[in-house]
Amino acid sequence: MDRLGDVTAAAADVEVVLIATPDRSIGDIASAIRPGPAVVLHCSGATGLGPVSGHDRYGSIHPLMALPSPEIGAVRLAAGGWFAVAGDLVATELVDVLGGRSFFVADDKRALYHATAAVSANHVVALLGQVERLAWQVGVPVQAFLDMAQGSLDDVEAHGAASALTGPASRGDHTTLAAHREALPPSELELYDSLVSAAQQLATTKRLGPDPTVSN
Repeated sequence: MDRLGDVTAAAADVEVVLIATPDRSIGDIASAIRPGPAVVLHCSGATGLGPVSGHDRYGSIHPLMALPSPEIGAVRLAAGGWFAVAGDLVATELVDVLGGRSFFVADDKRALYHATAAVSANHVVALLGQVERLAWQVGVPVQAFLDMAQGSLDDVEAHGAASALTGPASRGDHTTLAAHREALPPSELELYDSLVSAAQQLATTKRLGPDPTVSN
């Protein structure tokens, strides 16, 4: 459908309507659609079901994946990824058609769910942006550090974050941490310091025992 077209009849003669607009527009679009036999779903991660609840059948389906471009998105959406669903069971059926895996998120957990998604994707990318900048300054191929990062992600998947943690913050090596701060450009210190603090807290968890989020 044309992005600027009339959506009044969008629910007529179709089984499902997907509203994939910015979050602030979901309610307006849903209200503009004349109720019909179609299930009306929105694709927002942070939004509850309220904006689409004026329809007889409604729900949500949110792909938990990074979609930086239409080309990459088309591949990932059909590659068996994870989707958050709520409301009408047709959302789960769509995930099954795509070969994906679904999980339910209640309205009162949507903001926390979406914050977690932002940390796992956007914040990781921001951190790797720092890796790119520092790798360029030290003259080492960034791929060497990305390979190391991938190994750490593999370790987290296999053993949990606390068990995967290594490095000076993990072992309490304050001399090395101080040397890092002396060597880093001032513009990089705020991010570095905040993550050292997070690593130190995680190291405390590591010393207390096995990661409770990891099942045997």
